[in-house]
Amino acid sequence: MTHPIDERYPSVTELTWAAGELSAHRPDLCVLRQIGTSRAGRPLHLLSVGRSSRAVLVVAGAHANEPTGGSTLLYLAEQALHDRALRADVSWHFLLCADPDGASLHRTPAPRSLLDYHRGFFRPAGPEQPEWSPSVLPPDRLPPETLALTGVIDELRPYLQVSLHGTDLGGTWVQLTKDVPGLAEPFAKSAAELHIPVETGASDAAGWPASGPGVHVMPAAESDAAFPSLPDDARHSTWHHAHRYGGLTAIVEVPMWASDLVGDPAPHPAPAEAMRQLSRRLRRDTLLVEEILEDAAPRLAGAEGPLLRAARWALELVPGLADDWGRPPPPGATRAYISSIDAFGRRLPLRAAAMLLRVLREREDQAAARLDELVAHWCAAFTERFRARWVPMDHQVEHQSRTVVEAMRQALAVTG
Repeated sequence: MTHPIDERYPSVTELTWAAGELSAHRPDLCVLRQIGTSRAGRPLHLLSVGRSSRAVLVVAGAHANEPTGGSTLLYLAEQALHDRALRADVSWHFLLCADPDGASLHRTPAPRSLLDYHRGFFRPAGPEQPEWSPSVLPPDRLPPETLALTGVIDELRPYLQVSLHGTDLGGTWVQLTKDVPGLAEPFAKSAAELHIPVETGASDAAGWPASGPGVHVMPAAESDAAFPSLPDDARHSTWHHAHRYGGLTAIVEVPMWASDLVGDPAPHPAPAEAMRQLSRRLRRDTLLVEEILEDAAPRLAGAEGPLLRAARWALELVPGLADDWGRPPPPGATRAYISSIDAFGRRLPLRAAAMLLRVLREREDQAAARLDELVAHWCAAFTERFRARWVPMDHQVEHQSRTVVEAMRQALAVTG
């Protein structure tokens, strides 16, 4: 479960410095420029490599708690710079971090365990996430990070946008806004070579058609959502913005810790009962966090900020989601699907608890000790239940970058 401490994820400052070094080394091929400013005044930088009008846009840091993308982005930029074949027909454009404000609050660059990871955890509320905000906010209230991202898409008109995401514990999967035939086989081969399980029943893509194991294609707009209570619909995110120019988006997910349970294709023997149990546990665990929050609330005057907003946002999702899970699961639900839902159900209250704990600690609140015990217990149970094993960082980066390069090649055939 542990791993060497020198396996650390770069900060936004380190990413920007490294990108600046690349652009200074080859100014004939590289341009680093600012394309916007965050709500807190932090710059958003874009590194471009190559001169072709056929563009690939790679986005890192859309979710602050998914740090692998920054390392992958730098690795891809170096590859594009040094491998002439990679830039023969396309130009590469790298948004170093879509949410620098969020990145400044997620403070676990070298997590050694799930508990260590959650000690400094942060993931913004939905309306504050650059890619997701268009699905939950009206156009006139979109944050500047979202406008910077859509502005770059309008400028570059990429035939392919790739958003680099990740999960704390589970497997690897891909979400596509249009099918990319030919991607599933090399994706699965890469995962197998690097001993990363393919998450065949990812809850993020529940109900989506699959073009191959772990490669999910976004359903049409008129399709029913698998979990109707969730307010953020992927079909209204920035992922679809490239469609107006004939492009598509691939979302490439890799795990920090792997679990073979999320790749088990065998039919689950009692999926309906399993879902009801997960629904009950989700309500029970959430209630424990809500009770602590209710007790501490009178003492948290003036503590309103992104951590507390995000914790409350996560808790508010639970009642509707628990209702969704009480309904019959899809026909043929597999062990992998139930395991993915199990992991999702553990994450929501755990993340809310972890962020609330940071608030309570900053205030030296008396409820912090009780919540600390809860976070530690849930992290240990999550680790044990899923038999978690660390995925070496170079494997995370290698698999994610291979998938991006393969998507770049295969998407040319789809988009022309």
